[in-house]
Amino acid sequence: MNDADVSKQIQQMVRFIHQEAEEKASEISVSAEEEFNIEKLQLVEAEKKKIRQEYERKEKQVEVRKKIEYSMQLNASRIKVLQAQDDLVNKMKEDAMKELLRVSHNHHEYKDLLKDLIVQGLLRLKEPAVLLRCRKEDHHHVESVLHSAKHEYASKADVHEPEILVDHDVYLPPAPSHHDAHGQFCSGGIVLASIDGKIVYESSLDARLEVVFRKKLPEIRKLLFGQNAA
Repeated sequence: MNDADVSKQIQQMVRFIHQEAEEKASEISVSAEEEFNIEKLQLVEAEKKKIRQEYERKEKQVEVRKKIEYSMQLNASRIKVLQAQDDLVNKMKEDAMKELLRVSHNHHEYKDLLKDLIVQGLLRLKEPAVLLRCRKEDHHHVESVLHSAKHEYASKADVHEPEILVDHDVYLPPAPSHHDAHGQFCSGGIVLASIDGKIVYESSLDARLEVVFRKKLPEIRKLLFGQNAA
């Protein structure tokens, strides 16, 4: 083999090596591109997932805040409704208390009422002697019905007429006045007690109204505000 043939063979080998190198480089480039695209896709999907999770977290926070705000508004509305209902019920009670003051204005009917209250109290206490307290302005009314009250009680209970000691030192509070709107007051009626003071029968008009109002309150609320308000 001469020099020309050797040179030609070397050039062929060089071209073959170059071609192999280019093919290998191309394979490496394609493989690198694929790996890059795969990694890029994974990173993009990971970021998308993070964004979705963050969005869902914030969406849940918004929903929770909405529920809290709705619950607060609902509770505030319920409180306003309950307050309005209580105001109306209290207004009814105040109106009833004002009406009580008129009871003592009709002296004839009021004396009959005082007698009935005394008889009722005696039937409850069933004591041979009792202490009676009333308003100072009602003292003469009470004195005028004592005899008939004792007689009626004795007839109903089939006992001797009891002794009723009217307290001339301690009286029930007077009727309310504009001069002392926040002081103690009494719209009328009486209080009976055993002589030793161990048994007390409260029968003032205000106390009786309080008992009746408390007892009838569920029924009143039902009539005013419906079934669920009772």
